[in-house]
Amino acid sequence: MKWFKLIQFSFSRLQQPVSAAPLATFRMLFGLMMFAGTLRFWLNGWIDDLYVKPHFYFSYMGFEWVHPLGGTGMHVLFIIIAVASLLVAAGLWYRISIITFFLSFTYVELIDATNYLNHYYFISLIGFLLIWLPAGGFFSLDTYFNPKLRITKVPLWMIGIIRLQIGLVYFFAGLAKLNTDWMLHAIPMKIWLPAKSHLPIIGQFMYTNWIAYLFSWFGAGYDLLIAFFLINRKTRPMAYLVVLGFHIATAVFFPSIGMFPYVMMVSSLIFFGSATHLNILQLLSRSRTYSFTLMPKLNTSFLKWMLGIYFLIQLVVPLRFLLYPGHLFWYEEGYRFSWRVMLMEKSGNTFFYVKEPSTGKTYEVDNSKFLTPLQDKMMSTQPDLILRYAHYLATVYQQRGLIKPAVYADCYVALNGERSRPFVDTTVNLAAQSLSWKHYNWVLPYKSNEK
Repeated sequence: MKWFKLIQFSFSRLQQPVSAAPLATFRMLFGLMMFAGTLRFWLNGWIDDLYVKPHFYFSYMGFEWVHPLGGTGMHVLFIIIAVASLLVAAGLWYRISIITFFLSFTYVELIDATNYLNHYYFISLIGFLLIWLPAGGFFSLDTYFNPKLRITKVPLWMIGIIRLQIGLVYFFAGLAKLNTDWMLHAIPMKIWLPAKSHLPIIGQFMYTNWIAYLFSWFGAGYDLLIAFFLINRKTRPMAYLVVLGFHIATAVFFPSIGMFPYVMMVSSLIFFGSATHLNILQLLSRSRTYSFTLMPKLNTSFLKWMLGIYFLIQLVVPLRFLLYPGHLFWYEEGYRFSWRVMLMEKSGNTFFYVKEPSTGKTYEVDNSKFLTPLQDKMMSTQPDLILRYAHYLATVYQQRGLIKPAVYADCYVALNGERSRPFVDTTVNLAAQSLSWKHYNWVLPYKSNEK
């Protein structure tokens, strides 16, 4: 009975009206962050490097219809993303702007799986959630030009779903760290930290084991618990200082992680109460009061069902690896979209051979003729990418005149500092293996070496 009353109270609490200010500040910061990220992408020349220069792209299963749009098309698409980001931040034509941002950004991320990063996936999810929330109804140009659109009160659950999404990212990232290598051997921190020995003051400690264990254990504890401390009003200020310290340190030690630390620092502000967000907005506003106290008129029944299904998917997808046998980091089945951030050190070299069965002629493939260095690197350790590339090679050599070409791979992979070992069964014709969600039985079993 006590549990029932607690659940009933929780649902009642989530229906209570609160200020829409957190949604407004989140919308503004999210839009500005996305604009900065798009500009950074453009200035670094990554549009050409990742979406124009490659000859072949590793499609996601079910999204083979997503293709790059050529040099001009891709630059136009990034301009659309940048403009949509600014419009979202300003709250101008908000619904159209956030839908445009979500569709265009997600389209780009679906072009090539070798470009997958957790924070790109996170951005797409947040973009999707913002489509359904009235984040443009407060402190926006839409309400400036049409005050009738102004909304200053929303149900607490509308802010709560963004908090929940961020909490799931952290929590699943923490669960993923509860493995033998991370917790008992401090791997891959023991591998990565010595490369930072050049840092002033702290660099001298990067070769010590206790620092590697400190990083590992603190990282796991942080991810598992930080959302709970952020949601608690009493612990929130100190918790956010920890968020800043943790992600600044992550950005300094691991710059290759990109914008993920900054995205999480900005996003975590949503955990602060309405008063904090109102103070921020009032600093930007001429008026220090808001006379409207309207609740949004939405089909909340449909919205709640849709969001319920959405979060059920968010709970199931990170756990789908349990359906597959074998070592997760070796096979990587169920690895993507599960918030596994910087958990392993994995490298590989893959050589492909194309054989014409009828003549016995064999051709060694020069990967550099088909793939960029980044694509080659990512492909060589991920079975689904190896298989997709093998299918592509079969198509290419068939077009060159070979009859029913067979494709074989000789691949060696090193995981978490262990010696390199064979990864793929060299006797299996990969061109004859189907692309599916089934277990890759042509990947050789993982057998751990002693550390």
